[in-house]
Amino acid sequence: MALAPFHLAIPVYDLKAARHFYGEVFGCPEGRSSDHWVDFDFFGHQLVIHESPKTDSQSHAQSNPVDGHDVPVPHFGVVLGWQDWEQLAQRLRERQTEFVIEPYVRFKGQVGEQATMFLFDPCGNALEFKAFKDLSQMFAK
Repeated sequence: MALAPFHLAIPVYDLKAARHFYGEVFGCPEGRSSDHWVDFDFFGHQLVIHESPKTDSQSHAQSNPVDGHDVPVPHFGVVLGWQDWEQLAQRLRERQTEFVIEPYVRFKGQVGEQATMFLFDPCGNALEFKAFKDLSQMFAK
């Protein structure tokens, strides 16, 4: 079965800054919009940023330890192809993006080995982008 695109709507308290971040920093094409929300083509998925007051998770990020790093919770993102992940990491570095967890390979030499990186958008929403050289390892134990 082919994967269907997901739809995700997230709160942003600074619509202009978030619009710049997803549109210019990530290069996501913009779809429909209003004065209070914007649709983006987020790597083939529909991401909608909605202007909203700051949430508790945007103000006070929680984390869980994973592979020696404090992973922000909650977070969202996309599993990309390895080369696409490398290109995104380079694009973000060129735009001097501040990472919560710098791009690196997690679980090296183990089941589920993956490239990953974490960052926050300008409104405190945490994002993770990852890639597997062997996609069949994504759910391996």
